Amino acid sequence: MGVLHRDAGLAKPGLDGHDRGAKIIARALRDAGMEVIYTGLHQTPEQIVETVIQEDAHAVGLSILSGAHMTLVPRVVELLRGQGIDDVVVTVGGTIPAEDIPELKQLGVSEVFTPGASTQDIVDFIRASAVA
Repeated sequence: MGVLHRDAGLAKPGLDGHDRGAKIIARALRDAGMEVIYTGLHQTPEQIVETVIQEDAHAVGLSILSGAHMTLVPRVVELLRGQGIDDVVVTVGGTIPAEDIPELKQLGVSEVFTPGASTQDIVDFIRASAVA
């Protein structure tokens, strides 16, 4: 993840410089007929939330490989809620330890995709969340 788009979304927060996976997911979502806007590398939580607002995204996926997910994800969720946005589906992808997943979900993350998740699983989840 590292992309935002109206039907579903992704973003690349923090200092992580690896975005190949994000670009692969963006392509898969586009191939599935979704509009995708790539936010680029090194996005702050504030920039991500501003993009969600500007693009009227229904979902945002955060791609994090740096280990900073327990700092970045809560901040993005906090900023979304602070703007009164509680209907945007938040997903996280990357190297997320299994023991952190329950806490992320408790914060409001809808799904966490770890290494090995298929692009089809991600597309299917985002598509299903669009009609939920």
